[in-house]
Amino acid sequence: MQTPEWHKSSYCAEGNNCLNLAAGPDGTILLRESEAPDVIVTTTPDKLRAFILGVKAGEFDHLVKPAP
Repeated sequence: MQTPEWHKSSYCAEGNNCLNLAAGPDGTILLRESEAPDVIVTTTPDKLRAFILGVKAGEFDHLVKPAP
């Protein structure tokens, strides 16, 4: 298996407070936290797309503190 090419958001601060995404070899999407890089969640592009649309629509705003 090839090593995934991990990507993080340009909005992510330096250090270990980031989510990383990579393309899986079978068309899936791999997701991990930089604090725990050995724990990898696998999802589909459709599920990730639905999640991102929900984030953009503000459906999860109640789960995070406002930025200072």
